[in-house]
Amino acid sequence: MNGSTSDIRHIDDEGGRGAGAAEVIVVGAGPTGLLLAGDLAAAGVPVTLVEKRPRGISNLSRAFAVHARTLEQLDARGLADELEGKGRVLDRMLLFGRLSVRLDTLPSRFNHLLVIPQYEVEAVLLRRAVEAGVRFRYDTEVTSVEQGADTVAVHVRAPEADGGGVERLTAAYVVGADGHRSVVREAIGLPFPGRRVIRSVVLADVRLDDPPEQVLTANGVGDAFAFIAPFGDGYHRVIGWRRGCDVPDTAPLDLDEVREIARLALGRDHGMRDARWMSRFHSDERQAPAYRVGRVFLAGDAAHVHTPAGGQGMNTGLQDAANLGWKLVAVLSGHADPALLDTYQAERHPVGRAVLRSSGGIVRLAMARRPWTLAFRAALATVLNHVGPARARMIGQISGIGYAYPAPRGAHRLVGTRVPDVALSVGRLHEALRGGRFVLVTPRISPPGDPLASGSGAREDRLAVATWTSDRRTTVLVRPDGHVAWAADDADTGAIEEALTTWLGAKS
Repeated sequence: MNGSTSDIRHIDDEGGRGAGAAEVIVVGAGPTGLLLAGDLAAAGVPVTLVEKRPRGISNLSRAFAVHARTLEQLDARGLADELEGKGRVLDRMLLFGRLSVRLDTLPSRFNHLLVIPQYEVEAVLLRRAVEAGVRFRYDTEVTSVEQGADTVAVHVRAPEADGGGVERLTAAYVVGADGHRSVVREAIGLPFPGRRVIRSVVLADVRLDDPPEQVLTANGVGDAFAFIAPFGDGYHRVIGWRRGCDVPDTAPLDLDEVREIARLALGRDHGMRDARWMSRFHSDERQAPAYRVGRVFLAGDAAHVHTPAGGQGMNTGLQDAANLGWKLVAVLSGHADPALLDTYQAERHPVGRAVLRSSGGIVRLAMARRPWTLAFRAALATVLNHVGPARARMIGQISGIGYAYPAPRGAHRLVGTRVPDVALSVGRLHEALRGGRFVLVTPRISPPGDPLASGSGAREDRLAVATWTSDRRTTVLVRPDGHVAWAADDADTGAIEEALTTWLGAKS
């Protein structure tokens, strides 16, 4: 941290932790930070979002795919249908020229991939965060993080317009969602082990005289791969790589190089012209060993980075936020023991590790050129095309709907699993989850004397109660992130009340 102690300004409404103080400081206003901050503010938690960029949304991000599980999370916030109207639906993909990935078989309301630029997702999440009351601090850079027993202090450099001095903000918890170069991660001393996988990947936003017929085009031939996706405004994003072109990210790039890579990987360059943006970047595979140190958490690219293959990066970060947000709300509101926050690491770190493996596997197969690796790729494509369970497992991982969280020993078989957007006695599950609520789904015939029919006092704003539309006898308590917290077959009122007390606190 630059500057002496006397240069630090203490902010009364945050540094003093008084009325209006931030309970959570989120660092980074990308998709992950925006979703998390919006969830917290919507639940009444005072939250400040610190972003080093000036106000505004950049179109320089590389994400173009919103997968089924992310759409389900957005649907539980009333945002998915709006985004569906802005993007283009893709119900199947072709990998390696022969592996057909049919997404329309997904057991989800969103049985497809939504092709949409990341900035469109950010715009919707930003509007929600603003409406929920998130306090934004743009053009403000974090310089250090200092943990205490009950609070976390974040030192930030204020904008030049405000004097450029160092301020000290404090909160109960801090979440670093500030990308792969995370200052928060470095400040708490966490390493970011891994390696660089692809060097000198090129990126260009161009017009195409002959656009591809497919919504999303991607192919790899061993010495090159390329990806093309539409912005929707007449421009397309092209991402490509060519073997042997190992130059720094700062090396000059012209459109002829991008055209050549596209011709190698796709067979033609689709008439690229009028580039409005070009750059180089590299792709790493890295994961922090822990997503939490004390009162500081990591989410999104601050916790894990992957190759762009499979389009899983932004989606994994948004699902991190969906997992962490409701837990912070429960602890800060006094309805849950702080030990609940430990489950964030236990549940999300294995998912991040699995995404590293799956995205890395896809890109390595796309880059394959040795005879034995090409033969393996062909055999794998044959297996996945013809063996249903293997294909379903692959699609479940890429789309995110195939992940379940660890369950305690002896728990019901459904605990930790994702619940599809099933029809309930009133509406759909995702509609019932809105507002960050738990949802208790009971059989049509509830236990005698069931006290839940009209809510449960102080729980009423945090719990929706519904019944199955089928004759199912299982009672299920669904967490705000759509996973099963508790379940029982033929449960009585006492068992249900015990489960609700465990997850929502005692009735008032």
